[in-house]
Amino acid sequence: MSFTLTLDQTKAQKGLRMGRILLVEDEELIRETIALALMNEGYDVVAVEDGRAALDLLHQMDESGNYRGKKQPPSSPASEQPGFDVIILDLMLPYVNGLDLCRVIRREGNNVPILMLSAKGSETDRVVGLEVGADDYLTKPFGMRELIARCRALLRRHHQFQAEPEQPLLKFNDITLYPQECRVVVRGEEVNFSPKEFKILELFMSYPRRVWSREQLLERIWGPDFIGDSKTVDVHIRWLREKLETDPSNPEYLVTVRGFGYRFG
Repeated sequence: MSFTLTLDQTKAQKGLRMGRILLVEDEELIRETIALALMNEGYDVVAVEDGRAALDLLHQMDESGNYRGKKQPPSSPASEQPGFDVIILDLMLPYVNGLDLCRVIRREGNNVPILMLSAKGSETDRVVGLEVGADDYLTKPFGMRELIARCRALLRRHHQFQAEPEQPLLKFNDITLYPQECRVVVRGEEVNFSPKEFKILELFMSYPRRVWSREQLLERIWGPDFIGDSKTVDVHIRWLREKLETDPSNPEYLVTVRGFGYRFG
């Protein structure tokens, strides 16, 4: 079961292109509370109650974000395109849980920002959520102001990344990165990277030999509004090493500079 919450014509025009959000939450009260809060901020919200419904909805879209076939969810006047700008995803869902749904979304090449919600707040749970492709993680219970702030930050970073001017390919030894194609070739083979991994690698390859602190990487990749653990940088560096290095325990490319941070090359 799904529904779309829309603004009246006046508010919709005021909040034009604020963003279109897919909310996946099985608890009805929480789902409606979040949706209404986002709607009041000018967002267009499509809410579904389980992972299978969300996956079906995403599979109705073609590569341009337009719906295939004749069935289309209703949309508000604020929505010029049906594609989603952010997905808010609960961890515990019927049929397809949040972790599996996030894995499928990333495996299919969809780079839409994902904010994962969960009552599980341990560091391990947060790391697992980030590992499967979530961009941010929010532990229940949470305030609506914080959730809206995180959505706004995800939207801003996503739009900034999409608006970056065309760049030539970046090459360092046997690693070649194609910025406009979001593609990386390592030792002659194409390797898949998550959006955050790709952006970190692109930054490193744009400034080889430069040392970046955790704080600098958080500000450049996650943005100044990031609210979370700085250890997420270490987690992403470890993933990058596993994909780039022949021996991740003895890195050749992503080198730790003790007391300062990381450098590439």
